[in-house]
Amino acid sequence: MNPDEHPLLEIEPEALRAAEFMQAQELLGGMVGRRIVSAQLEETRIAIETDDGSIYYFYGFMGEDSSGDAAADHTSP
Repeated sequence: MNPDEHPLLEIEPEALRAAEFMQAQELLGGMVGRRIVSAQLEETRIAIETDDGSIYYFYGFMGEDSSGDAAADHTSP
């Protein structure tokens, strides 16, 4: 496949990192007032369960970074 034929496949890592960081901030904002009942450090992510049964997954994104950039995902019961 010629990369010039598919410009939509070109992704800027910094833009993606910034978008994932914003998503993580939104998820953390939604956790305000909830109590964390479980936190598990898994091989590729951190799983946090709140008192309402929701589980939030936080992933490292594109390598390790000491500034704390992370991606997040949320699963409701």
